[in-house]
Amino acid sequence: MSKEQLAVLEDMLRNGPLDIAGDLAQQRELFEAMLAAIPLPGDVTTKATELGGVPVVISETPGIDSGKVVFYLHGGAYVLGSATAALGLASDVARRAGARGVVVDYRLAPEHPFPAAVDDTVAVYKALLDDGVPASKIAFVGESAGGGLTIATLVALKQAGLPQPASAVVFSPWADLSLTGQSLTGKADVDPSLTAEGLRLRAGDYLNGADPHSVLASPIYADLTGLPPLHIQVGSHEVLLDDSLRLAARAAAHDVPVELQVWPYMPHIFQAFSALLDEAGEALQASAAFTTRHWADETQP
Repeated sequence: MSKEQLAVLEDMLRNGPLDIAGDLAQQRELFEAMLAAIPLPGDVTTKATELGGVPVVISETPGIDSGKVVFYLHGGAYVLGSATAALGLASDVARRAGARGVVVDYRLAPEHPFPAAVDDTVAVYKALLDDGVPASKIAFVGESAGGGLTIATLVALKQAGLPQPASAVVFSPWADLSLTGQSLTGKADVDPSLTAEGLRLRAGDYLNGADPHSVLASPIYADLTGLPPLHIQVGSHEVLLDDSLRLAARAAAHDVPVELQVWPYMPHIFQAFSALLDEAGEALQASAAFTTRHWADETQP
């Protein structure tokens, strides 16, 4: 690890204008502008379309197997972000996995509260199946709120009797909207980007009075039996560290094959900064290896 690389990233995150507890309209503009400032590689092609009535953006790069799909769910505390803004990280993930990316532009709160996001992701997944893409050729990847949404979607698919995808990768998943993890206070001093206050505010926006223990809002409380192999990555300098630790333990208790990687000193969604941080590229390679390994073992229908 380069201490200089990490110091630059932490300073950028800690002193930047983005604040999930701030004015929502302003933060949405900042979030989109920040991500849009990172240009896509020249060989990435994108197409905006709809699947199941839900907007998505499809990314492709040369040499991929377009029959395989990385089903990507962006972060943003359920109130920020978009499929277009997420393309930098999403297309990188899909490229490394040798697949086309399908980035879901699920509806955001507070305009569209829970369970709108889950309804959208399930609709897109059903559309892919209806289009003839086998479940064994689909791999989920989600970051932050999109990581929690990934697990919630898998639980919803199970409830609906739909086949599970080949695997799922989640980066720093927000899996407990009841906000009971000890790291919310224990890691507050070292997390440069998230606060318990901001997460509590945005959980309220998304839940809109719904029970925070609902398994489709906080899948940390769900029965995870029957879910596909799961790979979890999290940094040790995150207030959401305990969400990953408890999710891994719950998956293991329910007989889900699970890998947990805790990256020392890393901040929230450090994987997005592979141009700056060596560990980010290493983490992305590890997640891609997991995804491709489970495509190679195509035992699911």
